[in-house]
Amino acid sequence: MARVGISLGSNLGDRLANLRAAVAGLSGARSSVHLLVSSIYETEPVDCPPGSGTFFNAVIEIETDLSPLDLLACTQAIERDLGRPSGREVNAPRTADLDLLYYDDITISEGDLILPHPRMFGRPFVVKPLAEIRPDLIPDGIDAAAEGEGIRLWGELD
Repeated sequence: MARVGISLGSNLGDRLANLRAAVAGLSGARSSVHLLVSSIYETEPVDCPPGSGTFFNAVIEIETDLSPLDLLACTQAIERDLGRPSGREVNAPRTADLDLLYYDDITISEGDLILPHPRMFGRPFVVKPLAEIRPDLIPDGIDAAAEGEGIRLWGELD
């Protein structure tokens, strides 16, 4: 069983409901009761088209028996089920964005999947919630407590 970190984001529709639905959708991928859930952060859009709304972001950790590619397929299915179109502009507003951050200590670069996520420690909207649930994963030199530009603690997911 692998421990997997997944970032969650939404900036369209009922953002809180979208994040909750994403967590619920992952129930079929979970192989144990293990579930770590960060707080929700409201963040300014990064590299998004003008007029894009603010995001709700969180990070969760689950345990799974799925392979990394099968888990990626599962997260993409959840995004589609929540209304994210497959053909869209890069960084366009979205009801759901699920990114695999890590899968145990596996390093992989295969098709659409790169693990660990190559930009996770450069994104405050990932670092801050990840530091809540897995501070041991934050590399030295990254200040997870520092306020990132345009990131505010919003509340709790559950």
